Parts: sequence; C-alpha cells; structure tokens
Amino acid sequence: MASIVGSLTQKGLISPPKFLPSNIQMETMMGSVAYGVSDDMSDLDVYGFCIPPKDIVFPHLAGEINGFGNQIQRFDQYQQHHINDPSLRGGKGQEIDVAIYNIVKYFQLCMDNNPNMIDSMFTPIRCILHSTEVGNMVRERRKIFLHKGSWHKFKGYAYSQLHKMSNKNPTGKRLALVEKYGYDVKFAYHVVRLINEVEQILVEGDLDLTLNREQLKSIRRGEWKEEDIRKWFEDKETGLEKVYTESKLQKKPDQQKIKTLLIECLEHHYGSLDKCVTIVDKSTAYLKQIKDIIDKSGI
Repeated sequence: MASIVGSLTQKGLISPPKFLPSNIQMETMMGSVAYGVSDDMSDLDVYGFCIPPKDIVFPHLAGEINGFGNQIQRFDQYQQHHINDPSLRGGKGQEIDVAIYNIVKYFQLCMDNNPNMIDSMFTPIRCILHSTEVGNMVRERRKIFLHKGSWHKFKGYAYSQLHKMSNKNPTGKRLALVEKYGYDVKFAYHVVRLINEVEQILVEGDLDLTLNREQLKSIRRGEWKEEDIRKWFEDKETGLEKVYTESKLQKKPDQQKIKTLLIECLEHHYGSLDKCVTIVDKSTAYLKQIKDIIDKSGI
C-alpha cells in the first residue's frame, strides 16, 4: 500500500526529505472525514508518522556530542499545506494538507494526550491510507497512551475553539460561515467534538471519533445557536469535573510502557538497538531500587 506522501512526491507535487516516502509507517485521513461529517467539498487532511534514519533518532551513532561542535539536523515533522492534486475526485482536483511526524515526537505528543495526535491513533479503519507492521503495532496498543490528563488538554483546546468561534473579523471560507449562520459553526462543532471525545476517554478508556457525528452535523448545518453551544459547554464542563475525579483511567501516562512500545517499533524497523540504547530488564531495575533504598538508609 503506497503512502500518500510517496504518491505526491512521484507526481512532483511535493519535495519532502529524501528518506521520508519510503519510511512512513502510518498515514490516516483526519478532520471532517475522520469525524464522519465531511461533504463533497471537504479538503483532505493526512496525519502520520515515520521512522527517520537511525543517526537522526540516535545522533551519537554519527559521533555527535550533544551541545558540542556541529549538530546533526533534527527531523521532527514534515508539513505541507494546500497541495492541489488535480487527479483526485475524478479529475476535479482536491486540496491536501499533510503532517508526518518523527515517531519519537509522535509518541511524545500522544503521551501528552495532544487531541490531534490522539485522534490520529483512533481514526476509523476506513481512514487508514497506509500502514506498515509498525503502524499496526501502534494502533493495536493505542489505549496505553490514554490517561486522565486528557481532560485538561482537551478542555484547553475546546476553550481555544470557543474563543475563535466568535471571531468578528473572519476571512476566507470562515467569512462565508459567519455571514450565513451568524457565527463560525465549524469552530463550534469542534468545541462539542472535543468535549464529547474526552468524556469517552474518561468513562470508557477508549475513543470512537464518529460516535456523535449526527450531533456534529446538526451544528454544522446551523441548527444550533451560538448561545446553545456556550450553554452546552458550561453544563458539560461542570459535569465532567466529577467524571474526571471518578474516572478509573490512570492519572498519568505509563511512560515506561510507552517507551517499551517505542523501542519495539524501532527494533522492528532498524534491527538490534544494542549499540543505541541501554535496555534494563526488570530484575536489574529492582536490584537498583533496592540498592538506592539501602544507600539512602545508610544500612
């Protein structure tokens, strides 16, 4: 299954780093398509992650000493917006936005429960455009990234969308929405979407991006007034504070479990990591803990 980035590169529509097209592990459609509210005019948003060359992930393999002399150029992500592929939609063309992350940054953002990144892990299978065995490994264990900190992250993003919703100086496509409905219904549906999603996470420890698609569609059709959105948000925020407190989800991310998955993904791609990282087994870790306790107690 060829990647979208690879296809766009072959067509000469983008020029990503040379290593990128052949090292992408997962690509998925995002945005309105993933949430089940798209229409024929919707743009195509593509998110994914790659595994860069080994010396980018582990710079010391190229002789780099952190902070000394010439430093290897880091690769965090490749983003390209408003790519027009005239071959899509039966020759009518379509705009594509692409964001491909270094697997290390992708894992970190997901561990932080960044809403966009978490969503990209939980898109419906119909949205997956490209996935290797590594991509499948990550999706199969995606629930380990979820924790109660998602409440603060998602609520913060919802507040941002709520503020943008009432922008009195919109431009471009946003201007047409405000002129038609009196406020920006696209920002409004994101407010509701984000709060619905974090409620699912806190209650179920899982996420179905299309669960409330009919509700979101009704907002996009202008069937809710701006004050309806604000009242809904206020009521939900109050109720979810209790849900957050009572949630049985882990309070913080299990960093060791996520790191183990990251190392497994890198080993699957690179082979042995013996010269790259020191992997401590459980018995060694326990012995170190015991030694630390003894040293602190002075026994």
